[in-house]
Amino acid sequence: MFVGVSQKGWLLLILFKMGVKKKKEMQVTALTICHQDLETLRSLADVEGKNLASLLLHCVRLTDGVSQIHYVKQIVPLLEKADKNGACDPTIRSCLDILAGIYLSLSVKNPLKKVLASSLDGLPEFFLTEAIQSFTSRLQEELNTTHLYSYRKVTDNISSCMENFDLGRAGVNNLLKNVLHFLQKSLIEISEENRKFAGNHIVQTQLMNDLLVGTRVSVMLVQKIQDFQRIHLKTSGSPTWQSMCGLLSIFTKFLSDDDLLQTIQSTSGLAVILFIKAMFHPPEKIPDLISSLLLRSVDCTSIPDWFLNCCRSLCCTDVSQSTLLFLCQGTLTMLDWQNGNMGLSGEALLLNIVHVLFTLSSQIKESTLELFLSRILASWTNSAIHVLESSSPSLKDSLNGNSSVVGRLLEYVYTHWEHPLDALRHQTKIIFRNILQMHQLTKEKSDSEASGLAADRFICDLTESLLRLEWHVKGKYACLGCLVDYIGIGHILALAKTIPSQILEVMGDQSLVPYASDLLETMFRNHKSHLKSQAVDSTWIDEWHETWVSPLLFILCEGNLDQKSYVIDYYLPKLLNCSPESLSYMVKILQTSADAKTGSYNSRGALGALMACLRTARAHGHLQSATDAWRNLVSSARIKQGLIHQHCQVRIDTLGLLCESNRSTEIVSMEEMQWIQFFITYNLNSQSPGVRQQICSLLKKLFCRIQESSQVLYKLEQSRSKHESDNELPKQHPSISLQQYKNFMSSICNRLFEALFPGSSYPTRFSALTILGSIAEVFPVPEGQVQTVYQLSHDIDVGRFQTLMECFTSTFEEVKILAFDLLMKLPKTVVQFQDSEKLQGLFQAALELSSSTKPYDCVTASYLLNFLIWQDALPSSLSASLQTQQAVCGDGDKSAIVVERNTLMVIKCLLENLEEEVSLAENSLLQAAASFPLYGRVHCITGALQRLSLNSLRLVSEWRPVVEKLLLMSYRLSAVVSPVIQSSSPEGLIPMDTDSESASRLQTILSEIQPRDTNDYFTQAKILKERDSFDLEDLNASVPNIGASAEIKGSKERKTCDVTAQMVLVCCWRSMKEVALLLGTLCQLLPMQSLPESSNGLLTVEQVKEIGDYFKQHLLQSRHRGAFELAYTGFVKLTEILNRCPSVSLQKLPEQWLWDVLEEIKCSDPSSKLCATRRSAGIPFYIQALLASEPKKGKMDLLKITMKELITLAGPTDDSRSTVSQVHALNILRALFRDTRLGENIIPYVADGAKAAILGFTSPVWAVRNSSTLLFSTLITRIFGVKRGKDELSKKNRMTGSEFFSRFPELYPFLLQQLEAVANSVDSDTGELNRHPSMFLLLLVLGRLYPSPMDGTYSALSMAPFIPFIMRCGRSPVYRSREMAARALVPFVMVDEIPATIRTLLAKLPNCTDQCFRQNHIHGTLLQIVTLEAELSTTLR
Repeated sequence: MFVGVSQKGWLLLILFKMGVKKKKEMQVTALTICHQDLETLRSLADVEGKNLASLLLHCVRLTDGVSQIHYVKQIVPLLEKADKNGACDPTIRSCLDILAGIYLSLSVKNPLKKVLASSLDGLPEFFLTEAIQSFTSRLQEELNTTHLYSYRKVTDNISSCMENFDLGRAGVNNLLKNVLHFLQKSLIEISEENRKFAGNHIVQTQLMNDLLVGTRVSVMLVQKIQDFQRIHLKTSGSPTWQSMCGLLSIFTKFLSDDDLLQTIQSTSGLAVILFIKAMFHPPEKIPDLISSLLLRSVDCTSIPDWFLNCCRSLCCTDVSQSTLLFLCQGTLTMLDWQNGNMGLSGEALLLNIVHVLFTLSSQIKESTLELFLSRILASWTNSAIHVLESSSPSLKDSLNGNSSVVGRLLEYVYTHWEHPLDALRHQTKIIFRNILQMHQLTKEKSDSEASGLAADRFICDLTESLLRLEWHVKGKYACLGCLVDYIGIGHILALAKTIPSQILEVMGDQSLVPYASDLLETMFRNHKSHLKSQAVDSTWIDEWHETWVSPLLFILCEGNLDQKSYVIDYYLPKLLNCSPESLSYMVKILQTSADAKTGSYNSRGALGALMACLRTARAHGHLQSATDAWRNLVSSARIKQGLIHQHCQVRIDTLGLLCESNRSTEIVSMEEMQWIQFFITYNLNSQSPGVRQQICSLLKKLFCRIQESSQVLYKLEQSRSKHESDNELPKQHPSISLQQYKNFMSSICNRLFEALFPGSSYPTRFSALTILGSIAEVFPVPEGQVQTVYQLSHDIDVGRFQTLMECFTSTFEEVKILAFDLLMKLPKTVVQFQDSEKLQGLFQAALELSSSTKPYDCVTASYLLNFLIWQDALPSSLSASLQTQQAVCGDGDKSAIVVERNTLMVIKCLLENLEEEVSLAENSLLQAAASFPLYGRVHCITGALQRLSLNSLRLVSEWRPVVEKLLLMSYRLSAVVSPVIQSSSPEGLIPMDTDSESASRLQTILSEIQPRDTNDYFTQAKILKERDSFDLEDLNASVPNIGASAEIKGSKERKTCDVTAQMVLVCCWRSMKEVALLLGTLCQLLPMQSLPESSNGLLTVEQVKEIGDYFKQHLLQSRHRGAFELAYTGFVKLTEILNRCPSVSLQKLPEQWLWDVLEEIKCSDPSSKLCATRRSAGIPFYIQALLASEPKKGKMDLLKITMKELITLAGPTDDSRSTVSQVHALNILRALFRDTRLGENIIPYVADGAKAAILGFTSPVWAVRNSSTLLFSTLITRIFGVKRGKDELSKKNRMTGSEFFSRFPELYPFLLQQLEAVANSVDSDTGELNRHPSMFLLLLVLGRLYPSPMDGTYSALSMAPFIPFIMRCGRSPVYRSREMAARALVPFVMVDEIPATIRTLLAKLPNCTDQCFRQNHIHGTLLQIVTLEAELSTTLR
């Protein structure tokens, strides 16, 4: 048995892998020089070809950049051979000048540029002067550039010269005045150009990137030029000073310009502070100056005139929030905070910055600015740590743990540690960690050493309050991890000994698992280090096992399914990596329990836990080899028992133990292969999709091991013939193992093809086809000298090929996809048809299936046609028309041209059939629905286009008329089916007694189902007229093709078909769906003509506009959800293309469409065809597509303007004519708040949306109340997250009151005002039930808040004003409202105030002597008391 390889064998393996691994070839653009320089080199080159000119001449003649690198590296060794007199050699001087030109001509990302810089920096010292002069001269020529779009290249060259290139830096230093002037000129001109191209996203993106690079280079210039102030800023009237002032003015302007990218504003903030630092004198007053800027208290009489002229906008009192924010960032980044260099004024500036940041935190709601703010706050804590290392006692008092600043920082952490943005949550962790370090620095060393941790009340209180928090709060984990690093795990275990078990208990919740596992790892690693440092022997491991391993084993044996899975996936690997020796301890305990607890269908038992531990250990390299696993740790009987265990996860873990290994080249033993065969026999038919996916994934890993290890065996087989006497080589010959591999793979394939028998279940087919696909992918057709141990094609005969073809007939599309992909992975020699008659039959079958009335048949037809497209011998009758074009294409890529030719042929054939059927459908929609639904043909055309690379077509002239015909046919087809889709009731019935009656009733329906839910829906009642009698003769004249029954015309056999309403509806909406997807695919995949006369595209600008108009019409007028939802999918593809299109007219189309539809919504014209029912039908989808395609890196101006318009329209109004607009606005807002693609950009409008929903609920119009309810439901999900459990008020979907009102401060006064109105209506004498219908919504929001022990006193939004109103709502006559009021009261009462609040409620209960009291009042008060008592007992526990 071949079970391992020797050390020498593994060395061979390593060398082999290094040799066969395909390295990514480095692409280097070759350098070139101008004709004049080339002639200079020719004239200077010597006959022997040994001087520098000859070297450079030979280098520039090469076309391969990688080879040129080799010659560039020879420059310095060649010059080192020259003597000092060579510096005066005109040949070398000319060559150095040419080298400087070459360096500046290379692009910034070309590797040649860095190699050349490195070589030139190594020049002999006596050549440096000449080299610097050459660089200075060439750089001066670059700076004289006047073409605006060449400025970026010059700027990049300046940046390259400044970065790790001494020669270039010296050249820039010599030309500093010119460089500064160039930067000033370029930034001014580029910003003006950017303003001219407003609305052109592509050009503006390029120009803004140029502005960003120019700003960064300016900052780099001032930072890297040594002694900048002393040398260059001596006089205020110098050209350098004037350029600096000009640049400072530009950066000040950029800083305040909200139309620029925020990265430009941020970098400008850095530049402004850096330039002030370089230019302002005396330096001691800089902190005071910046403090006055941040506090908006600049005394204009005490600052220099140059500063006032350059930064006048910063000296005003109306500085924007973003400007202040980026000024804070620049101050923290550019000033020197180390070692207290700025003195007391620097400490005052530090405190001023944090107070400004706290103010901005309560004002900024834009997500990108919030993220900037969190990073700047984290940067502030880093600066504070630097200052505290050598600060005054007063600053330490201001920044200790009990100070107001630290309190505000903690408040920020608590309100943002569950923010939706992951990057922002990460910043809160950094801030918390830095707070602990700041607190440590504020303590006197003598005090900290004497008192210890117990006397540090700040840390003790912080730890206890964190431990009191519930475990569903994600921020708790990161902060506890920081505390463990700060105080050690011992203190925490003393307060909560069972904390490992508590954390493991919450690992059944997937959203908490990463946080919990990271915290556990921090804890057990800290605990291990602590125990090892104090122990004198190895007994410490027992305590560690008891604390961390025992709870793990309990969960593995007794926990629920999700909990076990997450613990195994996240916690167990980290534990074993920390302590590999613990594996034997776990196995010993689990082996003992395995006999008694083998598990069942619902439980893994100890056997499942054992397999999970062994699988994890092997996958992470804690088992030396497979042999150790089987012989020393677990028996073969246990393995087989696990492979057929009742519990699916035990089977998966056992399979994973066999398949997974940390070494991809570990040899698979014969015993393992036998077990795998045993497993496949019983597990292909798993009913769980998740289990099937895991089985297929693990088996693919096994196949990869076989492929990788077979390469080792081939190498060892070769080496064995050379070292027959070498005892280090294994006893078994590698060829035996290779043969075992071949036999094993063949037996696996035999078993899989046997499972694909006719009638086999979907799970079996899915598993078999997926595994076969993995085999075909892992064992490719061998190329070159690479050997493959197995090829699937060798085991595929005619019968098995037929088996794969029959999989296309499955009703499950996934099976069709897997069969098609598998056939495409096989060599062409296996899947090519030799029998033309059979190929003809398959093609005809595909055509018939494409017009079947069963929807899944057209999917079968699509995959079958896509397969036939790859056949070289399609029916000659169909390919004859393309013979000439094929000959014209020459001998290029034959396979590509065959596929393109066949695709074009198939699409033409489908198009001809579709054209005939559309003509019939135009005469009789009933006949089309019953006999030849139109959507199948379109689906097949779309499928064929998606498989073809449309950007590299050879037969462009043939494709143009086909594309044009496709578009026209799509519009015709849409016109046929749109009356049904756009009707008020597309689901209506179609009678089917006799043909003439069917025809008459169809015409009646099409006349009466014209939209009746347009903008006059709410203002004018609709009275349906009785159906007039029809003149059947006129009707038959208008519909001549309807005879005695619905028949299939043409060459097809006549047959009678009954027509149902469902058949007509399915035909219509699926046709609309396929047309939309086809048009979207054409827009997405087809190259667009940049100019009308251009020959490089297939879609013209006019055609794109027509497609856009088509989508607009059908999205705004369709009533059937299936139709407009899928039209939306196609429209999204179009809008994404338009926003990336270089044509300005196309770029602006989405914006124009958006304004048009918003204007139509606002005007409420009764003649408008917009649908006012069905949740506004396709209108929200239309606007959603236009907004979601807007570039996310921009300012999202369309979203901002649209949201303001919609919020205004959604508000309450007294004008009954604007009711329709209000309904549309509410429905559109709901769609936008649900769209995840808008991300955090939609969050700033949540508060206004909530106001509109709550106020809309009080409307007298039912449609407004209905839309408001739907919007409110969406907002609740958007704010509190998707509901994860059955509990309506689970704390997983709640947040603390302080967090809620800090994120949405506008809701604080609004909810308070509305709640007061509700409370007043409850206290009224009438006590009407529906007097204030928004009560339930208000209480629902407030009830989703919960109290937190971390709620501090630093928030300006006090919860106290809500309490009396919520108490009064408890008197509502509605039971559900009283219950909600009781729940809503809890988060507004602090824990220490609960007893006093209960006493207040008890005092409000009526006395026995009271004559008039209401039972509802009593019940509501008692409910509030009971709820508060439950909360108090939970907290104290």
